[in-house]
Amino acid sequence: MQIFHGSTQIVAKPEIRISRFNKDFYFGFYCTSIENQSIRWATRFGSGFVNIYEYKEDDRLKVLRFNEMTDEWLDFIVACRSGNPHNYDIVEGPMADDSIFNYVQSFIDGQITREAFWNLAKFKCPTHQICFNTEKSLTTLAFVSARPVHD
Repeated sequence: MQIFHGSTQIVAKPEIRISRFNKDFYFGFYCTSIENQSIRWATRFGSGFVNIYEYKEDDRLKVLRFNEMTDEWLDFIVACRSGNPHNYDIVEGPMADDSIFNYVQSFIDGQITREAFWNLAKFKCPTHQICFNTEKSLTTLAFVSARPVHD
């Protein structure tokens, strides 16, 4: 299966980076099966690169998949964004994009109810992310190529 990673640089050797902010599925190397989404990631700050990988699943890894936005998905994202680590090698599912993230933050802050969150979130376009959270999970990726993209 081909997956994509949008970046300001070519990433032939993926790595897990610890950043200042916790992300949807905690710290990891994030990819997507949606090429246009990776182009948006790559061009957030101007021109960038779409990195293409061949992903081969490994049944020995602990994987969590969310096929759609559910209460379980929301609770998992809230926990990760609150700084609570998990023990999965790979987590895959919808992405809390900028507008969804604002709803998640409002939910965390108690400004909206769970029901209000779902009413706001249900009209957003489909997204996808797959997060490689451990060094072991990165062995499932093989770099294929990278191509420049422009904003």
